[in-house]
Amino acid sequence: MEVVVNVASGSVGSNAPAELEKLLGEFGVTARVRTPQPGQLIDQLKAAVDAGPDLLITLAGDGTVRAAAELCGPDGPMLAPLPGGTMNMMPHAVYGQRSWQDALRVALEDGRERDLGGGCIDGHRFLCAAILGSPARLASAREAARSGNLIEAFGKVRHAVQRAFTGRLRYQLDGHGRSKAEALVLMCPIASKVMHAEDPALEAAALNPSGAGEILRLGLNALVRDWRVDPSVEDQFCRRAHVWAAQGIPALLDGEIVRLPSVVDVRYDPKVCRVLTPPKDER
Repeated sequence: MEVVVNVASGSVGSNAPAELEKLLGEFGVTARVRTPQPGQLIDQLKAAVDAGPDLLITLAGDGTVRAAAELCGPDGPMLAPLPGGTMNMMPHAVYGQRSWQDALRVALEDGRERDLGGGCIDGHRFLCAAILGSPARLASAREAARSGNLIEAFGKVRHAVQRAFTGRLRYQLDGHGRSKAEALVLMCPIASKVMHAEDPALEAAALNPSGAGEILRLGLNALVRDWRVDPSVEDQFCRRAHVWAAQGIPALLDGEIVRLPSVVDVRYDPKVCRVLTPPKDER
């Protein structure tokens, strides 16, 4: 068994490696625990995967989880992504709103192997959600609000509003008619609130606010409740999406900001990696 702990991540402390080793010991499990220094994370992840363990445990943020899933692939080590970041989108989708200690206990006590489907876009994988277009910038506002920094959150929403409508997207879902949107959100089955985890598709939500006021309303809905309730959102399902814009596309992949080319194809991948999950009714 291999363990990678990013002690510099959002909610991982310096005592986490020792605590994790002690918890594994309670189950009679020994593992090599890696605590990479800044700049060494990807190299240590590669080394952990190359060691060929039955299970790779990560205690880190969403970006590290996404990188680990890509390295493990569909036939490599099984992955147990523990929540150690700020957003923890993937760990919470797999283990529910648990601490990393409780998530690890559940996984070791009664974990099940599951093939995890997700999205593939321009060579990147995403396991929870991809936000394409200018409202991707609202994610930082939401995190500020969660931390209680309402003034900072308002400033970030205002910044997103100012940069809205500077490059609308065009998109086509499953080869059907072409449409326009300010942004396109693609949710994987395990993270979607309106899909079953086994559904072989992505939830595609087109965001179509018509002005700055609606952008602000959408931002507030994203901050305090489900953005699907906003009247500017059109929701459907697809296996493939073709998206293009006049310039490069700002995007958020599982909480990580990336800049995509002006033309991208998105597809559903039924087996990005294998994960160790609790029984369905315990998540």
